Amino acid sequence: MTSLFPAAVVSVLLLSVCAQAQSSGSIEGLVTDPGGAFVPGAEILAVDSATGVVRRAATDDSGRYQLVGLPVGDYEVAVKAQGFTSQVINKFRVEVGRRVSQDFQLQVGDVSVQVIIPSANNGIERSTVTISYIVDQRTVREIPLNGRYFLDLGLLVPGSVTPPQGAFSSAPMRGLGALAFTTAGNREETVNYLINGITLNNLTFSSISFQPPVNSIQEFKVDNSTFSAEYGESSGAIVNIATRSGDNAFHGELFEFFRNDDLDARNFFELTSKHPAPFKRNQFGASLGGPVVKEKLFFFFSYEGLRQRQGLDINSLVFSDAQRTLATDPVIARLIELIPRANHIDSAGTPRFLGTASAPVNEDQWTTDISFNLSKKDLLHGYHAVQLADTKEPTRSGNTIPGFGNSIHALRQIFTLNETHTFGESMVNEARFGFNRFSSKSTPLAQLNPASLGILNGINDPIGLPQINVAGGGLNLGGPATQPSGRGDTTFVGADTISWLHGPHSLKLGGEYRQFLSNVYRQGTGSFNFPTVASFLNGAANSFSVTLGNQSTSVAEGALGFFVHDSYKLHPNLSLVLGLRYEWNMTPSERYDRFIVFDSESRSLLRVGTNLDQIYHQNNRNFQPRIGFAWTPFTNKRTVLRAAYGIYVDQPMTSLVSGTGSNPPLAIPLTFSGPIRLNNAINLAGPAGLAPQSIDPKYDNANTQSWNLNVQHEFSEFLLMICYVGSKGSSLITRRNINQPVNGVRPYPTLFATSPILPGAALGNITEVGSSGNSSYNALWINATRRLTRNLQFDASYTWSKSVDYSSFSSGGITVQNSFNLHDDRGLSDFDARHRLVASVLYQIPFTGSQFVSGWELGIIVQSQSGNPFNLITSDSTVNGVANTLRPDVNGPVEIFGRVDRWFDTSALTAVPRFGSIGRNVITGPTFNNADLAVIKSTNLGERFRTQFRAEFFDLFNHANFGRPGNLVGSPAFGRITSTRFPTGESGSSRQIQFAVKLYY
Repeated sequence: MTSLFPAAVVSVLLLSVCAQAQSSGSIEGLVTDPGGAFVPGAEILAVDSATGVVRRAATDDSGRYQLVGLPVGDYEVAVKAQGFTSQVINKFRVEVGRRVSQDFQLQVGDVSVQVIIPSANNGIERSTVTISYIVDQRTVREIPLNGRYFLDLGLLVPGSVTPPQGAFSSAPMRGLGALAFTTAGNREETVNYLINGITLNNLTFSSISFQPPVNSIQEFKVDNSTFSAEYGESSGAIVNIATRSGDNAFHGELFEFFRNDDLDARNFFELTSKHPAPFKRNQFGASLGGPVVKEKLFFFFSYEGLRQRQGLDINSLVFSDAQRTLATDPVIARLIELIPRANHIDSAGTPRFLGTASAPVNEDQWTTDISFNLSKKDLLHGYHAVQLADTKEPTRSGNTIPGFGNSIHALRQIFTLNETHTFGESMVNEARFGFNRFSSKSTPLAQLNPASLGILNGINDPIGLPQINVAGGGLNLGGPATQPSGRGDTTFVGADTISWLHGPHSLKLGGEYRQFLSNVYRQGTGSFNFPTVASFLNGAANSFSVTLGNQSTSVAEGALGFFVHDSYKLHPNLSLVLGLRYEWNMTPSERYDRFIVFDSESRSLLRVGTNLDQIYHQNNRNFQPRIGFAWTPFTNKRTVLRAAYGIYVDQPMTSLVSGTGSNPPLAIPLTFSGPIRLNNAINLAGPAGLAPQSIDPKYDNANTQSWNLNVQHEFSEFLLMICYVGSKGSSLITRRNINQPVNGVRPYPTLFATSPILPGAALGNITEVGSSGNSSYNALWINATRRLTRNLQFDASYTWSKSVDYSSFSSGGITVQNSFNLHDDRGLSDFDARHRLVASVLYQIPFTGSQFVSGWELGIIVQSQSGNPFNLITSDSTVNGVANTLRPDVNGPVEIFGRVDRWFDTSALTAVPRFGSIGRNVITGPTFNNADLAVIKSTNLGERFRTQFRAEFFDLFNHANFGRPGNLVGSPAFGRITSTRFPTGESGSSRQIQFAVKLYY
């Protein structure tokens, strides 16, 4: 099988002349005479006004033409035909990933006479069926962005939602921003991020590896329903990013953004001081672009640095002096010395520690972009970006008191090489090659030896304490449970696309090969769960887990895809879009045969490469059809009706299989459910708690069926879209405990004596990754967009939606309460938000006069979203073997009070030693409302220089966007809210003011 890989690569690369693929744009259209007859042989000339790049095409016998693979930018488009006057559009905008229709009706006359006509380049989609959203360069650079993370603009897209508290990749990381966003009812790992046509996804968790600096981005486009067959890897959405290139004039920029706590408002939950926690942030950089050889060779270079010093809010359950004296267990008595004393008593009488912990972030990014016009038929484009980041996170792993957490050193980069070759006037080849790489090392801040404190968890080295959780997150110390650790991941991509205009068919066909390599090492200190404060003080945990030994893996996963796409003109006003994509997501392999899986039929641990050929069956039948139509019913061409349907498949994350490298004989994963103490944990778990990780041998790739029906209409100054969107997810990733007790007895109490590994060993929980989840999404999207006209640009959208699933996040552990009845967990998605309204505005204030009076601009982003549902759980681990997954019984209607100290009526819920009666995600948490404002003043300094001063206000109205209430029945925080949705410094946490100065050349 592996012998096919080189052949696959060669087969793709033989198609190549190397290209500027999805990061480019296209123009198509029809040329007619005054009577509406087709004009064949008309010459179409497009000239990039900034670089001098020239592209030519000619109309066919049906009067049709197309210009594909055009670099993003402004063009002069001219049409000439013998016997007709020439027509010219002086400024025609080509946008990333868009196929724009532009028709011409020529008038009889001398060809030397030029007629200037206005462009209809207004955003209406008359030849595609993809629901898409473009964020142009002006929006990227001018709109207020908290942290300058371009991916936050993905939340402006219709169908996108602000992530819930507790999200994985879509939750913001300090200094780095989010690594994903949730859109159109799909999980966060279903978005493919492309830079110049090369994926920036990291397949360990299928999130973006890093966010390139804003000033290196020309614009980007999000396709989040029924996208073209040319795109693979992900089922939910495509983010196409086009990078900035140089042109025939030198342009440069110097900037610094700065803020500190002197101008900020205090977070709602900072209770020990009237002043906000310490916060200082400096973001600075420079860029320079221009010609090396005019109209031939261009460069663009950028640098951006970040230095942030932040004191994090600490609001943790701790113990009163009286409670501390009750700790008679010698291990607990030592641990209590690491826990700060209470300095606050909350309204429920619970002792708490309120304070800050330091979280520094240092980050540097560099980008280099080279564009080379090799000839009239060839364009070469290269891009390289590097990010180096050092962070310390005292609360990242759930820690609630100072002194713990981790430090991370990470290096991220991407390289793209694209070339476009024109074959005659009807065919263009676009090919690309590139790679992205991620490497990191993470270590605990508190590198203590657990054995020195009397904790017998199998670790006798100073690598860190086990993660200790008390009362559902009320107190969390130690850990991180799976560190120290490190990763080195690399993705290689080679691909090619041919575009061919043939009669009424506008064809695209091509292929792509991706190879992902992931090297992981990890140790771990394990974790303990204590159901109550009293149980902790008595030293009585109710669950324990740890993995001992070597947990290194070297995983390889390839993917090969081919596609054909046809936009077929049935009539000048009716396009039929047909497509088919085939994708073989190859089964991952491990370089040293370190995959060990549990086989339920033989009740054995089997080694892939010795006892098995592959870890799960090949997913080589992923055929993905696409079909749709676009109809322009009226002669004014201002209205288009579109509908489409498609099937899309996800390439699986390697984190689904890498855990099997932690099974015996390489490592010993252990779990124990029931009464256990810190000083005897390994003695109890060792003989009875072997807890292997496995994957279903019949695992299928997750897939989505997506459909929509929409109408677009162009008014005089804005575009309106009304759209119904639906989707159905199948074979979604689920994690189950297949050794969950049934009436107190485990289905697989021991390995059989015939097991080649540890025959006869007692078994605890067995976590199996499967593909038995599903989801459904139905929504109404309404979007109004106005391009910059008379100083005003705006975009507003409203989403009314409902998303339902079994589980909403593919990363993490087991979340279902009954692994043998997944349907019992079917409920609202964690990210479901019934209503969402978002708007962005850029307004150039029309003041004229002196330099002080003119040059003012406002930038605004407003978000308003319904609350997200959340799950109610109990700490019982004996029923299903997994703590904090069992739901309670509901004894009557659960009244919602909506107060911070009592969000809902907790008396209606009771913990029971069985599967609870309340459904998953039946209570909705707080709404999210946020407004950001930028006040901008630009001043010209002569002919070459311009300055810009910015004052930016994040969470302008200081609206406290609360997090979800405590959801663990019986815990001190049950039903109470103790934090904002996102921590201080992130979106909607509390008002922060930022100033900036820029110097443009």
